[in-house]
Amino acid sequence: MENPVLVIMAAGMGSRYGGLKQIDPVDKEGHKIIDFSIYDAYRAGFKKVIFIIKKENEELFKEVIGNAVSNKMEVEYAFQDLNDVPEGFVIPEGRVKPWGTAHAIYCARNIINGPFAVINSDDYYGVDAFQVMYDFLTTHEDDEKHRFAMVGYKLENTLTENGYVSRGCCNTDEKGRLADVIERTHIIKTEDGAAFSEDDGVTYTPIPVDTLVSMNFWGFSKGIMAELKESLDYFFENTVAGNPMKSECYIPLEVGRLLKENKATVEILTSNDKWFGVTYKEDKPFVEASIQALKDKGVYPDKLWS
Repeated sequence: MENPVLVIMAAGMGSRYGGLKQIDPVDKEGHKIIDFSIYDAYRAGFKKVIFIIKKENEELFKEVIGNAVSNKMEVEYAFQDLNDVPEGFVIPEGRVKPWGTAHAIYCARNIINGPFAVINSDDYYGVDAFQVMYDFLTTHEDDEKHRFAMVGYKLENTLTENGYVSRGCCNTDEKGRLADVIERTHIIKTEDGAAFSEDDGVTYTPIPVDTLVSMNFWGFSKGIMAELKESLDYFFENTVAGNPMKSECYIPLEVGRLLKENKATVEILTSNDKWFGVTYKEDKPFVEASIQALKDKGVYPDKLWS
């Protein structure tokens, strides 16, 4: 088997955060959340990382993240390009938002040659998450179906006090595998637990806090690429017209399609670590305190790459 690689989606605009949050330090040594993810992946066995970024951020990204990491891991870059769309499709006038996480992965199709894990750049997943994912990717291959995996978290451990979040809400089958996933793009923390909205916050529906959710930590075979091409062809032909400025093609939706078509299975992997992330600037103090607590416990050295 090809040794699995780590793919990090870092092309998001960070509009709710108010800046390029991927390069915002979370400790006094200047590390970013992404540094801790890469460090955990390296310790788990990953030897190569692919960053999916915007072309215009390449030099800055290399300066503040990529160059330091290259001392430990092989590094490559892929660029999520708004114009990387099916032939004949016309980009809607005024569109600047990327096409979503499924499109981000597809933009790396020419440099992904085997199994891979994919994560967000601004989420902390924990040491265990990378180890269980590496173990899965090195022991499973596609057969009559695609054999995928995801790391699942309880919804209550992924909410912020500072606004709404998007989460892939998961249901499981009798074998404990992923049965389907519903992308909820507007979930808030409430006094009674949590609730989601389907009309931009006008009305809310309660949702159990122990709901299993995806935080975009997926494990895929290379076979996902052909499936994503099919999904993106449909997306650009049928979906964009209804919401030309904001429509996105999400990984959980496309995985859900493959499950419904009985083309794939998705093992749900669990981690003993707590997820945390920076969606809003107000989240940063909590993240900084959490990182320091992990350092105090000896989980991380003060300097990761020296």
